[in-house]
Amino acid sequence: FLETTAYFCMKPKMGEKEVSPHSFFSIWHEFSSDFKDFWKKENKLILQERVKEAEEVCRQKKGKSLYNIRPKHDSGIVSKICIDA
Repeated sequence: FLETTAYFCMKPKMGEKEVSPHSFFSIWHEFSSDFKDFWKKENKLILQERVKEAEEVCRQKKGKSLYNIRPKHDSGIVSKICIDA
């Protein structure tokens, strides 16, 4: 714990000899909850952008036909029977 507080340059409050876990983790809790909120907002924005891009790609692909549909030619048994009859 002391190494962690030294790494983050935490200094004890006035009248205390050492940094208490309560003071360190209260600050850490505020930081982590703020970070989590920003993280969720940022991920939501990124997801919305990706959905818009995917919808645009889908619209473009629907506009272009990637395959051609050819009319069906009668060449089976049914067509031979119908012709002979």
